[in-house]
Amino acid sequence: MAIFRMTESCMEKISETTFTQEKLLERRDLQRRIKADISVLSPDLMVVTEEFGEWEDSSRRIDLLCLDRQARLVVVELKRTEDGGHMELQAIRYAAMVSSMTFEQLVDAHARFIGGAEARQRAESSVLSFLGWDAPTDGSLSGDVRVILVAANFSTELTTAVLWLNKRGLDITCIRLKPYRLDGQILVDIQQIIPLPEAGDYETKIRAQQQEGQRAGSTRQEMFRRFWKQLIDRSRTTTAMFANRTGSKDQWIGVSAGRKGFNLNLVSLQDSSRVECFINLGTGLEERNLAAFKMLEQQKLAIESSFGESLDWQELEDRQGCRICKALEGGWKTPEADWPALQDRLIEAAIRLERALKQPIRGLNIPEE
Repeated sequence: MAIFRMTESCMEKISETTFTQEKLLERRDLQRRIKADISVLSPDLMVVTEEFGEWEDSSRRIDLLCLDRQARLVVVELKRTEDGGHMELQAIRYAAMVSSMTFEQLVDAHARFIGGAEARQRAESSVLSFLGWDAPTDGSLSGDVRVILVAANFSTELTTAVLWLNKRGLDITCIRLKPYRLDGQILVDIQQIIPLPEAGDYETKIRAQQQEGQRAGSTRQEMFRRFWKQLIDRSRTTTAMFANRTGSKDQWIGVSAGRKGFNLNLVSLQDSSRVECFINLGTGLEERNLAAFKMLEQQKLAIESSFGESLDWQELEDRQGCRICKALEGGWKTPEADWPALQDRLIEAAIRLERALKQPIRGLNIPEE
């Protein structure tokens, strides 16, 4: 979009220019001025240092390293080019390098930046005041690192990459600096283009929800690992069925029921669990799956008598496979203190189901593939 000056008679277009044409350099001109007033990029930033590169085996340096009021480090990368080059890749490397920075290291970096008498004391005071902390022990730096890319323009490749990365939990902002010349002066139009300002809050909420979901998923996987490991250990005194299993991060764990295409699974849902024989003879073999299921169903009375109670016989028309199962009370929301009782019920039901189905499955007259 162009910028116009309103005159008495018309809208007069202001001439666009480039930083190259105006002989304005990244560090000497752009970085120096942005450092002097970082609020032109974001109102919640504090400049910690510039040209930061305190890591081994690398000569790379962060243009501006900042801090926001949520105690997150912010990597600011500047380019005067019209496409941004590969600055997103460079900034991601920098973000990874500083992600483990401690509060003490940050204060040290800021002290070297401001210099002068009692720099360390003044630096710590400035950081604490900015964060609203009374002492360093009031909090800790967030492990999350924001990235702000600043350039005269951004290529489609770069913006596509940034949008994709943001959808996957990163926090990257693109700010465009567009120079204009008017009456011998240089004007700069500063616009945030990613995320769009009006969508910023929404995207932040979506990103927070995604991160919370990822954390919950990771926590749940660890919970399943512990649950199934304990179940396997408890099963050793009564059955060798799970002897070759080491655990699972999923909500189910399975073993062969003695014949290809027949699995005996234990499944933990939110408030219930089940032991099942799942029949799946292969991709595209739905008719054979159903035929095997029907053959077993013809022996329903004998199988249920051996099992000791009724079973749920499910053809599962919307899935490739069929299921013979028994539901139990208690699922993955069961308090950990009550896991042993639930595990014992699952083990006992699995032993009975294996015993009830072992001979009927072996006796099925279906071709092997």
